[in-house]
Amino acid sequence: MAKRAVAIVGRPNVGKSLLFNKLTGRRTAIVEDTPGVTRDRIYGECEWNGRTFQLIDTGGIEPSTDSEMLQFMRRQAEIAIQTADVIIMVTDVKVGVTAADQDVANMLKRSKKPVVLAVNKCDSVGTVNPDVYEFYALGLGDPIEVSAVHGHGTGDLLDFCVEHLPPEEADEAESDTVKVAIVGKPNVGKSSLLNQILGVERVIVSDVAGTTRDAIDSTFENEHGKYCFIDTAGLRRKSKVDDAIEKYSNMRTVNAIERADVCLILIDANEGVTEQDTKIAGIAHEAGKACILVVNKWDLVDKDTHTMDRMTEKIRQDLSYMLYAPILFISAKTGQRVDRLYELINFVNEQSALRITTGMLNNVLEDATARVQPPTDKGRRLKIYYMTQIGVKPPHFVFFCNDARLFHFSYQRYLENQIRATFGLEGTPIRITIRQKGDQEG
Repeated sequence: MAKRAVAIVGRPNVGKSLLFNKLTGRRTAIVEDTPGVTRDRIYGECEWNGRTFQLIDTGGIEPSTDSEMLQFMRRQAEIAIQTADVIIMVTDVKVGVTAADQDVANMLKRSKKPVVLAVNKCDSVGTVNPDVYEFYALGLGDPIEVSAVHGHGTGDLLDFCVEHLPPEEADEAESDTVKVAIVGKPNVGKSSLLNQILGVERVIVSDVAGTTRDAIDSTFENEHGKYCFIDTAGLRRKSKVDDAIEKYSNMRTVNAIERADVCLILIDANEGVTEQDTKIAGIAHEAGKACILVVNKWDLVDKDTHTMDRMTEKIRQDLSYMLYAPILFISAKTGQRVDRLYELINFVNEQSALRITTGMLNNVLEDATARVQPPTDKGRRLKIYYMTQIGVKPPHFVFFCNDARLFHFSYQRYLENQIRATFGLEGTPIRITIRQKGDQEG
């Protein structure tokens, strides 16, 4: 079962994300003075007094607004409230009780969930701030003075959360959950794909490029297995990243790739592979992640019997360093071929974790060197003594030879192709290390 959840809610700019980061101990949520920075629900893990639970940061709730984005944020916060076991409502002692605070409190009381009221920005210690007493008017019980900046009062806050959490259920092992990062340039359909997979409005979907600013985890299970999908902000060209929030988002996307097992690299079928797609795919390739090239918006393309073959060939040309990655044509909007993703994800994840015995590898090496002689330089020939696998995700092979300088890149590529021809390793990059006689094996 999923971990118990605690949601942090409140109107915009009261310090929810700062409190979230303080409680989780990591800078997971983007923190800026700009109201409305946290747009979707952000998840993090929190541990207190032996209990581990999921903490949910939400976009600020604006009860009455004509802004489309604020309405999206309100809807996301409402979903977080529905899925949480305990709710922390954050308010601002420096502003006092506002009409928006009262509306949010009324919404929480209707939820019938345990609610703890956190009065934030009480940064001094000692006597009770007299301004706190007015928050009793919200009808949520005793307010707790907290400082998200300094951490004051967070222990009392967590004590309440743990006390009101339902009994803990046996945690399932996470080792069988495949972590999948959905990456691509802005407005390519990442959030739409995630919503199609989950069947709920898990993240905001909007035609405004750059709506998703944080990397967001969503757990999902079906007959094919257990998955944790990480939806990410679209990576922009660095020259266009002109504010701090966008820079954080780009860093978050790179971090999402780093912690994923499999990367779904989305490409817009109408545009083909762009320069930015090449850079994004390159990040995943260099990180050694299993990859699937997902061509989205296929429903919008005028097609004949050879359209898919032509686009496949063009993608292979443009992403020539990722010939190992399978290509899938989908429509996140209509759901076309989305169900085929799961088997592909499982397949490339297994290929990335494949271990090959040293004996089998050296049989391939012996056959390959007999077919094509190792290169020579100034009369000296490369001798490869043996090879072995030292790691997975991605598969990492070490060749031991007489002189690493003789091991030309072209011959490395030849041997890699022989390994792939024998063992498959589809969907995953391969790491190759060359060591010469006398090098340490560790």
